[in-house]
Amino acid sequence: MTLSQRLLPTVNVLARVSALFSLSIIVPIGVAWFNNDAGLWPFVDALTGLLIVSLSTIALTHKYKREMRSRDGFVLVVGVWSLLPAVAAVPLLLFNPQTSFTDAYFETMSALTTTGATVFTGLDHLPPSINLWRHLLNWLGGMGIIVLAVAILPLLGVGGMQLFKAETPGPIKDSKLTPRIHETARNLWLIYAGLTLVCTLLLKYLGGVSWLDAVCHAFAAMCLGGFSTHDASVGYFNSPVVEGILIVFMVLAATNFATHYFALSGRKLSVYLKDSEFKAMLLLLITSILACAGYLYWQNTYPAYLTAVRHVAFNLVSLATDSGFASVDFAQWPIFVPLVMLFLSCITACAGSTGGGIKMIRTIIQVREVTRQMSSLLHPQGVHPLRVNGQIVPNSVLFSVMGFVFIYFASIVGLTFVLLLSGLDFLSSFSAIIACINNAGPGLGVVGPASNYGVLTDFQTWVCSFTMLLGRLEIFSVLILFTSAFWRN
Repeated sequence: MTLSQRLLPTVNVLARVSALFSLSIIVPIGVAWFNNDAGLWPFVDALTGLLIVSLSTIALTHKYKREMRSRDGFVLVVGVWSLLPAVAAVPLLLFNPQTSFTDAYFETMSALTTTGATVFTGLDHLPPSINLWRHLLNWLGGMGIIVLAVAILPLLGVGGMQLFKAETPGPIKDSKLTPRIHETARNLWLIYAGLTLVCTLLLKYLGGVSWLDAVCHAFAAMCLGGFSTHDASVGYFNSPVVEGILIVFMVLAATNFATHYFALSGRKLSVYLKDSEFKAMLLLLITSILACAGYLYWQNTYPAYLTAVRHVAFNLVSLATDSGFASVDFAQWPIFVPLVMLFLSCITACAGSTGGGIKMIRTIIQVREVTRQMSSLLHPQGVHPLRVNGQIVPNSVLFSVMGFVFIYFASIVGLTFVLLLSGLDFLSSFSAIIACINNAGPGLGVVGPASNYGVLTDFQTWVCSFTMLLGRLEIFSVLILFTSAFWRN
């Protein structure tokens, strides 16, 4: 089988996903028409052009259409997450021709990977349709455009399990919520959409924000994307109520959605109490907030401990769950606290959530493996099974976790050196790579919460875009394409 024969079926499915994705532009078109804003015709032109290209590609590759195989899933996933940011960037380029393709691609890659890093300024003055488009991309990327495609497989006519396993984050991907994969994806999306609706209504009626702000920030909270309609992010509202609402939904979004499903379907909150990953995440967040707030109070950063708790709670939860909202410029705090927050962004979010990083389940497995190794040294003849949630973790999962953690930190080191070679200072380089690979948003230094990634050169911007892709697809799904064995017949 030639390379073209292997790739063209994937190109056909990729064109179908692209055509489907293009239809999401109808939403900002409606908003632009209703508000009579300047984004109307750029969106109309973008939708027309993208549909023509996508449908033409579908027609040209139709005869190559076939069932997706395991390897095709990886090619398609990486292809989708590489191509769709370019597709999504078209309206931004048409709206403002002065925007470079590099910046537009970074913005949409950040949106779709739910990183929340931005190169744009003047967000308060953007047309509502443009701001909504950025946040809609955030929201769609949250659960994964591939999972959305799997949920409506009859339109695509391809098998979905391979795609779901390649896309869904976390070390254990074979467990299903329902016997059929499209039902699993649909149930995940229903929970996701339902929580987004509740968050929107609370922000509007309890938080007192506008409908646009409520919808956009609910989208960004549930996908842990961290985009905002204001340059000052959530600090624009200066509202403990808004911050409290967002904290709750960021924690919910950082929880395994399978846990939500079982809790809702069984109507039992005890499901959360039995989930080791959820309990560990909650305990880590609470203790970190109280300790960091105490440190800032001790350092006289804030005159009152409760004030410190308020600001630390929001910003720490935001960064730890890989959301990326900011209510204050936490880069001005004593460096210990921002670095703790960056570290937490690596491990806090649960598998099966919209967060990034190593994931809490991998952290638990690694910690328990260390404990098991120490027990083996003390009791060499003993049997020490590794258990999580009462179940023995197979060695295959343990080896997978160890391999992922190694390549994760190796990627951070390697990409940090790439940015250092480009002339960026160490703190900015290191924090930018951490923030991008965890899909967490703001870093420190020149890419801190009071600034944005627009200060980077084109080369540095592309490095960060690639890092976001690595993080969103959990590294292996991308790196496997660079192995010779993958392309052998």
